[in-house]
Amino acid sequence: MTGMREEHDTMGTVYVPQDRYWGAQTQRSFENFRIGTEKMPPELIRAFAILKKGAATANVQLGSLDREKGEAICSVCDEILEGKLDGHFPLAVWQTGSGTQTNMNVNEVIANRGNELAGKKLLHPNDDVNRSQSSNDTFPTAMNICALSVIEDIVLPALTGLEKTLNVLSNRYQGVIKVGRTHLQDATPLTLGQEISGWASMLSHDARYLKIALDGLRELALGGTAVGTGINAPEGFAEKAAQIISELTGKSFCTAPNKFHALTSKDQFVFAHGAMKALAADLMKIANDIRLLSSGPRCGIGELLIPENEPGSSIMPGKVNPTQCEAVTMVALQVMGNDTVIGMAASQGNYELNVFMPVLIYNFLQSGRLLGDAMISFERNCVRGIRPNSEKIREYLSQSLMLVTALNPVVGYENAARIAKLAYSENLTLRESAVRLGLLDGETFDRYVRPEKMVGSVLEKGDKADNDLS
Repeated sequence: MTGMREEHDTMGTVYVPQDRYWGAQTQRSFENFRIGTEKMPPELIRAFAILKKGAATANVQLGSLDREKGEAICSVCDEILEGKLDGHFPLAVWQTGSGTQTNMNVNEVIANRGNELAGKKLLHPNDDVNRSQSSNDTFPTAMNICALSVIEDIVLPALTGLEKTLNVLSNRYQGVIKVGRTHLQDATPLTLGQEISGWASMLSHDARYLKIALDGLRELALGGTAVGTGINAPEGFAEKAAQIISELTGKSFCTAPNKFHALTSKDQFVFAHGAMKALAADLMKIANDIRLLSSGPRCGIGELLIPENEPGSSIMPGKVNPTQCEAVTMVALQVMGNDTVIGMAASQGNYELNVFMPVLIYNFLQSGRLLGDAMISFERNCVRGIRPNSEKIREYLSQSLMLVTALNPVVGYENAARIAKLAYSENLTLRESAVRLGLLDGETFDRYVRPEKMVGSVLEKGDKADNDLS
């Protein structure tokens, strides 16, 4: 057969493309699971390379693997980590739920490439590359490595950048007094800086939740082998491999104290993704607030001005839309959907093994990538350019009926309500209404209804109210 070579496994002979390093088991999976376009994430493959390198090094140090073989395995793992072998991992997410075929894909690529580098038949995918391991403990270990990495290296840095920008805006606009809104209705005033500080605090809380969630991802299943008993793994392998993986990644990992739990339960992913879902929920709220407050430019709320990045319509000239906000909200929905899949997948740990791991880690990593990318784009292309529309803010503040709340201690709740209702029905100012009802004279009204005194302590610390910032 032109361009093909023979490979064999325990089921017989299989033909594999001549220019691919994978073997028979990979080829069988490639042919048997032609489902969808979703492939095993590259982050997972790199995590496999790290754990295979860690396992080989541990085996050599424990005397379970020949040094020449161990070095060959490590050399190929380095090539995988450098991206040199990216075209050799073709398998679909939709395969065996244990990820066995992806584990063997990695084993076969390492063995065949290692043999090519050695110029001889040095490595066997099962006996050498998979020594002291099982798909049942390697796949969850790779999941933990890449899940922790996507949170630490992608989500948290992007979150920190967005939070920092929001804090800058909050400090800059502490003096801009505006109408507050609850139930989508006018409420008592606050400053724009106070409003933005709420958004920043959401992200601060989300960062804390994510960091707490990392602890569960640090416990590695490696060393549990088939069902958690550690059969065929030498004593001390689990601890040594976890130590080496920590050194290779620069991240803190440890061996799971209970391997039976580590193989069958995926509760740590539910918990960690729950923190990402909390972040998604907060991003949804922040993005929606920004696009509603910036709606207009003439017939919406229009209190905020945001960057104009692209033409917004193919038919309406001059229209500009809050596209970054829309992208963030779509990402938030995807993460929330992924959370449902992850929760359901984690609930399916039957007996000694969960067999929904590929779809679980696919969704987890997608959430992390999307959140990281979305926050970077949102900060760079929208948030850092937010400015108050001072004219609109002053207009709404002067018209707000809820300023009457300041009169509750003076005339009582019911009389204050009379002032607001008359002002609304007769299209009067609150001042005019209070005077007409004979409840207050104008001078007394002016003394009590002062928006700058209604926003808490922020303006009492020396900050000057300034609604003219641009």
